[in-house]
Amino acid sequence: MASEYERHLAAVIAKGMAVMCFRNTPIEDFHDRTAPVTHTGDFSDVVVIDANGRRIPWREVSHISQEEMRDLMRQVVNRLYTCQLYAGDPDFFGILSWAVAEARPWDEPELDEGMLKSLESRRKRGLEEGD
Repeated sequence: MASEYERHLAAVIAKGMAVMCFRNTPIEDFHDRTAPVTHTGDFSDVVVIDANGRRIPWREVSHISQEEMRDLMRQVVNRLYTCQLYAGDPDFFGILSWAVAEARPWDEPELDEGMLKSLESRRKRGLEEGD
């Protein structure tokens, strides 16, 4: 089990990496687009009418194209890769310090239940295979 200090350090680094690796990527372009008005608050009252005249509920509309997703993921992967390769560089640490400061007001991170379930499942399979 991680110590309190290790959890704090992991949280600080995770938020800093989120700033460095996800902010200021194409996601900002998606975020900057015009949002529809909803009176229900859950967008169940919003529809998109496409070029073929289909009425598609907002919550069922794809809000990012395959090409946009590929470009976003490519940039995020490249940034994560760069972070890992330069993590020990003193100048890189300066950039990470700036990113950590940017993320300071964000909510504290939590363990991702889906990833933990996958880990547990993999561990169980490993034990079964090792029997």
